[in-house]
Amino acid sequence: MSQNNMAQLKYIILGLFTICSLQANAQFGEQFKGQETINPISFSSDVSQVNDSVYTIKVTAKMLESWHLPSQRPLKPDEIGPEPTELNFTFNASDFQLIGETIEPEGIEAYDEIFQADLKYFEDEVTFKQQIKVINPNATLNLELLFSVCDDEKCLPQDQKRFTYKVQGSQLAQVENQEVKVTSEDLSLENQLKVDIKNTQSFSKDLGTNKEESTIWTVFFLGFVGGLIALLTPCVFPMIPLTVSFFTKSAKNKRLGIMNAVLYGVFIFGIYVLLSLPFHLLDSVNPEILNNISTNTTLNIIFFVIFIAFAFSFFGYYEITLPVSWSSKLDQKATSVGGIIGIFFMALTLAIVSFSCTGPILGSLLGGSLTADGGAMLLSFGMGGFGLALALPFALFALFPNWLNSLPKSGGWLNTVKVVLGFIELGLAFKFLSNADLVQHWGILKREVFIAIWIIVGIGLTLYLFGILRFPHDGPKKKLKRSRLIIGVISLAFTVYLIPGLTNTSYANLKLLSGFPPPLFYSIYPKETNGPLGLKAYKDFEKGVQAAKNENKPILLDFTGWACVNCRKMEEQVWSVPEVYESIKDDYILISLYVDDRQTLPENKQFNFKRDNGSVKKIRTIGDKWATFQTLNFKNNSQPFYVLLNSDLELLNSPVGYEPNAKAYLNWLQKGLQNFKK
Repeated sequence: MSQNNMAQLKYIILGLFTICSLQANAQFGEQFKGQETINPISFSSDVSQVNDSVYTIKVTAKMLESWHLPSQRPLKPDEIGPEPTELNFTFNASDFQLIGETIEPEGIEAYDEIFQADLKYFEDEVTFKQQIKVINPNATLNLELLFSVCDDEKCLPQDQKRFTYKVQGSQLAQVENQEVKVTSEDLSLENQLKVDIKNTQSFSKDLGTNKEESTIWTVFFLGFVGGLIALLTPCVFPMIPLTVSFFTKSAKNKRLGIMNAVLYGVFIFGIYVLLSLPFHLLDSVNPEILNNISTNTTLNIIFFVIFIAFAFSFFGYYEITLPVSWSSKLDQKATSVGGIIGIFFMALTLAIVSFSCTGPILGSLLGGSLTADGGAMLLSFGMGGFGLALALPFALFALFPNWLNSLPKSGGWLNTVKVVLGFIELGLAFKFLSNADLVQHWGILKREVFIAIWIIVGIGLTLYLFGILRFPHDGPKKKLKRSRLIIGVISLAFTVYLIPGLTNTSYANLKLLSGFPPPLFYSIYPKETNGPLGLKAYKDFEKGVQAAKNENKPILLDFTGWACVNCRKMEEQVWSVPEVYESIKDDYILISLYVDDRQTLPENKQFNFKRDNGSVKKIRTIGDKWATFQTLNFKNNSQPFYVLLNSDLELLNSPVGYEPNAKAYLNWLQKGLQNFKK
């Protein structure tokens, strides 16, 4: 296996799980709990004169105990690890001249178990030195320092530090740090975001523990289902009887054969769980930043393209595989190394060989986590479910070898499974494009357009299952089996179910698909309001509060997102229940604040917000403003998030998050209304 190929594999794995980890953290927060922040590194700079025109700029970094700073040394092509430290000087060539490269101390060079590479880094304190020649005595020099500080468990996201130097008199000296400054105007706009929420002591229960556990087990189940589907693909299914027969027949005795097959399954499970390790390493990243990344337009378009590529791969037009040399090398390892290690390499070989079938299914699982609430454990449970489903048959058939006789023979039905999965991948691809369209308000994938595309996909799937539409790897036409016809009828029924979604009637609310299509108000048909389900919704907090005062009504504050699946589920499955709908419509003033809205604020409303840890966040979009508003006032960053207030900003009930039980949600609304009337 070449070093370049191995490097590519490492970057693919690390990059993919980093993306998913970012989003999974993005919507998870704890209510009314402060978040502990640390700043494990600090920087200082000074200038010393060498001669009349040459100076040495020194930048010193000091780290807390157990933290370290990577060196400037670039990573080798076959290495992954923390980003190297960079010192970037910017100036006009007619003003300054760099003399040599930036010098750093010897530091520590050691093998890192996590990244499996020899890394160079510094502990406690380090000073970087750069000589520079002054040509123009009236010029300014800027230094941007890029760094990522690490401890034994994680690396914080790359950050930056800026310094500015200017010739003053006859000396080059550091001037006021060119960090993003927080001006009095910034502070004024920041103070406008702060509101005095009263009565918090009465309603401070911690939400989410049960919901988090419920979500984790739901994702585990979905991963398990994905693994079962992967078993029915041509890359995996034929391996079951071959592998089990190998273990049971090649072992010295039956007991050893069973143990080896079970161990093989355990290794398969472990391999997929271990793939979530990079996610845990990055689990401490600021969740507000992650929410911005998860709704990033470019990222969603990239996933759209990837899923389209997966779909046509399943259709049989080409095959997405990892290099053959990888599986060949591992196969050699498996046969040359005996015992437990050999079995491990056999499991790893299966994971690589089956990638063309499992990769797209895993991609669906990982891509789906972009809309899930949770942390690193969420992804681990999903991967664990997937690995468990793949591993179980090898262990079970080894324990009960007679069951092998009941397995269906490999044949054309395996290709049918792949093509069906291709249509599913094609439909899912447009979900990511829809996310980009929603947050940017392009208007190209309105709800009815999205549903029309799904109807076309559904028609294509139905025609294929009925044998009318054909793909490259389909065998000769034969009489269709009953199972295929039944699935075809289900596909046709689902397609017909979608058709009312094209209309402007009450039947357009496709509750079974809540969260997948764009919201009902994002429509090609003119709507009386731009709120969910036709409700009147204020998009500005102050205007909504004023309306509550004028009408003497309580407030339902709705922190939501354009690309938030659970928000759509709440609106279309819970809010649509007549009693809930009437209560929101008649009893409350609805304020919906979209934390992922990418519409730019007017320049006089943009400002720099200084966090408690000293870092500065630039408030440039409507989403930036409302995400910060939520975190600042409610110590929460999850969506959906609902708060009941009166016009004096007193809490009327404990805020709640995703609550799929319409009766419980209605009781919550009614309790808030009772407290308002008191």
